[in-house]
Amino acid sequence: MTKLAPLITGFLRDYMPQQRGYSPQSCATYAFSFKLLFNFTASRLGTRPSLLAIEDLDAPMIVAFLAHIEQDRGNSASTRNVRLAAIKAFMRYLEHKVPSALEQIGRVHAIPTKRHDQKLIRHLTMEEVHAVLNAPDLSTRSGIRDRAMMHLCFAGGLRVSELIGVLTENLSLRHGASVTVLGKGRKERCLPLWKDTARDLRAWLSVRGAVRVPELFVNAQGDPMTRAGFEYVLDKHVGKAAENCASLRDRRVSPHQLRHSCAVVMLQATRDIRKVALWLGHADIRTTEVYLRMDPSEKLEAVEAVIPPELRRGRFKAPDALIASLLSDLG
Repeated sequence: MTKLAPLITGFLRDYMPQQRGYSPQSCATYAFSFKLLFNFTASRLGTRPSLLAIEDLDAPMIVAFLAHIEQDRGNSASTRNVRLAAIKAFMRYLEHKVPSALEQIGRVHAIPTKRHDQKLIRHLTMEEVHAVLNAPDLSTRSGIRDRAMMHLCFAGGLRVSELIGVLTENLSLRHGASVTVLGKGRKERCLPLWKDTARDLRAWLSVRGAVRVPELFVNAQGDPMTRAGFEYVLDKHVGKAAENCASLRDRRVSPHQLRHSCAVVMLQATRDIRKVALWLGHADIRTTEVYLRMDPSEKLEAVEAVIPPELRRGRFKAPDALIASLLSDLG
């Protein structure tokens, strides 16, 4: 039996961050997936997670775990697929570390991802965005910070990890204001800033004061803003904005919806999905194509560009015997 603990430690602490260059956020997501898997497996086998072996993670166990997170934890099929992707990545790592388990690993790789309905991504209208950005009290330091944070998140189409990871030194507010962010896969991209966004960031820098950390956005204690901290800030101001914007009432707005809102605005402005992909930092343009389904103006433009055929009224006549026989079967 091959002990699991040292292998998963090497995978998460060395292979992913050092050899593959995964971000801390990606490593944390993978670690949470394995925490769920190991707790489930240990419970099924009546042992402790630290005593698990590679051989315990066979295909039937993985399938049972995937069913558990959907049926017992209430996770969606897309979340189930994320957990499976993490497990398969670990199995690829084990191919070189534990060759004796290749047959077992192959069976795990054969577990298919699950197809699921792809709903339209929710986003905010410009009226709703304005209501949220105008919610903070700009007479306070925290209000100035909150407005600048939310404005940059929206205008830059940033992921939360990108937003809270922005360094002060990577912000340029001179003529042609811009910000450099570190995205997925450690890929940097430089984004120009709208004048209003730059104005809000200048206001924040004027009250930010001397702090001991390089991150642009900090909390009341002077520590870097966290994901949970930004989610709290956004939720608070959405609640306040809902007092004057009826469409925001009883609505949960996630930070990622600000990113989606930026994408829709960019698509409507440029009519170029490639530019939107570059702005958002998508490595594969197919990821960006989801916004084409969200914007009805794109479809309307396509419809209006086609001259509809002139149709005359009359009884349809079957062109041949085969079609006639099919029509008789339908009748």
